[in-house]
Amino acid sequence: MGVSVGALLAADMVSVGVSGLAQSAIVLGAALLAVPATRLARAHGRRPSLAATYLMGAVGGALTVAGAMTRSTPLLFAGFFLFGGGGAAGLQARFAAVDLAPPALYGRHLSLIVWATTIGGVAGPNLASISGAWLAPYGVPTLAAAFVLAAALFVLAAALLFALLRPDPLLLAQSAGAAAGPAAPAPTAGMRAALGAVLANRNATLGVAAMALGHLVMVGVMAMTPVHIRGGGHGPADTLRIVGVVLSLHVAGMYAFAPVMGWLGDRYARQRVVLGGIALLIAACAVAGTAGHDNTQLSLGLFLLGLGWSATMVTGSALLSASIPAGLKPSAQGLSDVIMGLAGATAGALSGVVVQAFDYPMLTLMAALTTGPLVVLAVRNSLQPKPAGAG
Repeated sequence: MGVSVGALLAADMVSVGVSGLAQSAIVLGAALLAVPATRLARAHGRRPSLAATYLMGAVGGALTVAGAMTRSTPLLFAGFFLFGGGGAAGLQARFAAVDLAPPALYGRHLSLIVWATTIGGVAGPNLASISGAWLAPYGVPTLAAAFVLAAALFVLAAALLFALLRPDPLLLAQSAGAAAGPAAPAPTAGMRAALGAVLANRNATLGVAAMALGHLVMVGVMAMTPVHIRGGGHGPADTLRIVGVVLSLHVAGMYAFAPVMGWLGDRYARQRVVLGGIALLIAACAVAGTAGHDNTQLSLGLFLLGLGWSATMVTGSALLSASIPAGLKPSAQGLSDVIMGLAGATAGALSGVVVQAFDYPMLTLMAALTTGPLVVLAVRNSLQPKPAGAG
């Protein structure tokens, strides 16, 4: 819900030129909040880490509503930043699925967590207009009402995780590793050590690059799609309705087919699935960029964009997790989310500027061109033999 209306809310309160900063603030919040979330996970496990990060997202939702109601731009963007905690928790949750999984099945295990996001992801954008109608009598602006419902859902998620995620999978994995012997790095090893391990391993590097560039392309194009739709001359209610349909299809592409991507990566070379994801991202940019205000073609383009993101996210996460020593996994996984988030935040910040200076088709062209380095890296790695169980 926050993703679908954040840019519209910023455009309404400030301008189209800074509307991309709404998505950037949310994504940047998710990236930077992954750092304390990772430290908390290393020290105390997944359960308190995920619960605390979801609660931070709830606080952000409340601040966003307060900013909208008082027309305070600083408060609005502070809320967007903290609201990213929900995204950080959602991303970190996928790694909880591989804490105790065999490496050969990493893709299938974590893809189930990504798939579960389909339920809220498809329903969320459509609930934005419904929550606007529900809360209008209480003086909540239509475009801010979604953040009230989102904050409540974050609190519910935090409570369920804190109460029911037992035993903690990361603590159990660390206990098993400690019982096996001291060969692996200590579970408390930080992100600096993890960065060295990622750079020393080609598959780990490809995994992080795939997640980061896939996220960059997806966020850059998706962040400006609601603003592009509004440019078709629709009123606020019709704009929210169209945005809800288009982004629901986009989110379905992101999450609904994640198990397929996980199975393909586990069954075949994960590097080649990354290449397929890049091809989908480029096709998505071509379809969306030439759609004009044809909502059907735009929906297809955003659906393909979601599929490309799913391929790079699921297989990139599996590649990274299968390529890093057990003691460094939590830090490497947190590091990947920081890098991915910073890439997405940069894309979101620049997307509004590009659309204001040029147009939406130019944005999609520039997004497609950024995949070039990832193509080179994926082709190089796909030519290597696939190590047993390493993706």
